[in-house]
Amino acid sequence: MTSFGIALLAVKIFDQRWNFIFAGNFAMSVMLLFTAMGHFAFSKGMMMMLPDFIPFKRQVIYGTGLIEILAAIGLFIPSYRYLTSIALVIFFVLILPSNIYASIKKVNYQKGTYDGNGINYLWFRIPLQIFFIEWVCYFGILR
Repeated sequence: MTSFGIALLAVKIFDQRWNFIFAGNFAMSVMLLFTAMGHFAFSKGMMMMLPDFIPFKRQVIYGTGLIEILAAIGLFIPSYRYLTSIALVIFFVLILPSNIYASIKKVNYQKGTYDGNGINYLWFRIPLQIFFIEWVCYFGILR
């Protein structure tokens, strides 16, 4: 939300207008870039978030980090924003099972251990995931 406010004010100062679409996409891009960094900085813990039947865990984690970086860029290209936003909604839905799995297994992705918050984490994560989906729909699909 801070990045949304900063972007909104910056555009107003430099362009003399309120650009909510830019600010909304900027804020989502910042979030995506931070989470993408986590895929590379905490790859061991992120791999633990995937069930055993998923092959090539490291490649999946790096690949999803790359997807987040590309999506962060795509939100700023007007001709790609709509398609990027649809892809992001699908992406957010597809990664939710990994968050559920990680909660059940009590994965602490930053430490790469099994002493995380557990199932209580979902009381935060699921509403956050829904919020991200609604945010992307509002600023990238409906506008």
